[in-house]
Amino acid sequence: MICSLSLLIVGLDITAVNVALPAIGDDLGAELSWLQWSVSAYTLAMASLLLLSGSVADRIGRRKTLTIGLSVFTAASVLCSLAPSAPLLVAARVLQGVGASMLNPVAMAIITNTFIEPKERAQAVGVWGAMFGISMALGPIVGGTLVSTVGWQWIFLINVPLGLAAIVLLQRFVPESKAPRARRFDPVGQSLIVVLLGSVTFGVIEGPNAGWASPLILAAFAASLIAATGLAVYEPRRDEPVVDPRLFRSIPFSSSIALAVAAFAAFGGFLFLNTLYLQDVRGLSPVQAGVAIVPIALMTVVLSPISGRMVGRSGPRRPLLIAGVAFSVAGTMLVDLQPATSMEWLIAAYVVFGIGFGFVNAPITNAAVSGMPVAQAGVAAAIATTSRQFGQAIGVAVIGAIVASGAAGAAGEQAASSSHAAWWTLAGLGAAVFVLGALATSNWAKASATRATMAPNPEPASASA
Repeated sequence: MICSLSLLIVGLDITAVNVALPAIGDDLGAELSWLQWSVSAYTLAMASLLLLSGSVADRIGRRKTLTIGLSVFTAASVLCSLAPSAPLLVAARVLQGVGASMLNPVAMAIITNTFIEPKERAQAVGVWGAMFGISMALGPIVGGTLVSTVGWQWIFLINVPLGLAAIVLLQRFVPESKAPRARRFDPVGQSLIVVLLGSVTFGVIEGPNAGWASPLILAAFAASLIAATGLAVYEPRRDEPVVDPRLFRSIPFSSSIALAVAAFAAFGGFLFLNTLYLQDVRGLSPVQAGVAIVPIALMTVVLSPISGRMVGRSGPRRPLLIAGVAFSVAGTMLVDLQPATSMEWLIAAYVVFGIGFGFVNAPITNAAVSGMPVAQAGVAAAIATTSRQFGQAIGVAVIGAIVASGAAGAAGEQAASSSHAAWWTLAGLGAAVFVLGALATSNWAKASATRATMAPNPEPASASA
């Protein structure tokens, strides 16, 4: 429960900030792209540094790293509350993401080392997912209440007592632990990951404003291509790469990475789009908007442990297929969204989407580590976690870009109509989850996982030392 508290803090921040986006935009005079960055900068910084943070934790100690992460996250939350402009808020959100990168992978490492038996581990991951659901349930209501009463700044200040409490409990109850043999740092590989994730997200967010064919956007996508090529060429040359190329020979692992990106892109885009619709189009208050999306959280709380038990009993296939269908149905239900769409229909769509999100989290991690030896399972889980965070960032970027391309200052019915392509995109992401889930759990995929873990390491070049 102490480790899961870090997930509660991160999840609470994500959902509360989404509810506060319209208020932040009005108060700071922020355009849509800055609102996208206030969400994506946080998740992008977290995604870029997750692997590095896990490596640091193995070397200097997991409890120490978790304490540092909580301290940075708490201090950055104070800076977010004091930000007088959108650019400074985004900068503070980046610092928050740096702190958050030290929370979840390290806490998950502690949980993974505590629960050794596969069925128990799957159930523990289910509890972990339920904690995120609880944060989703609390975030919109708490965030909406704070925005409506004392101001959006308090959605960040509420992190301060939570962070301090987590630090105290951590020092009191969690023993220090390190890896028996820490992996060597890979600064080149880590830098290439940052460039790859950052340039893609920048290009998608800024494309509608700068123009998709502008030199700036073309340069951003070119940088991402160069970084991806650099990773493919450089990483096999190292004895201990930040991303082991052998992992991608496993079809379950490769599919789980794409699964994580698709599922969490759907989640990030769904929350972002609904927050703007409920407040800007429907005219709901932050509290009303927060209450409206609570069904997503409730389904996640209820179904995450059930999903974990299903994975423990019969594997990840069934939960993944259920999640894919639910995501697709939820997106399809809203493709003709209008300002007068009934709240009953909206709530029904939110329930269906919550079913999908409740089922998807545990099997993604299980699919990533399926067939992996213990020595590789931690790295595989960390890469899957990175993919989740990047998926959420790119989901907000893509959905925001679609809306920005079609809205052009529209309001009311026109603004709702401009979101129809975005809902189709979300439905398509659900279909991708279904297909990838079927692929990741096929017998052919399982056989590839066995071959990948038995394959020898590529011979390192002399420069790898």
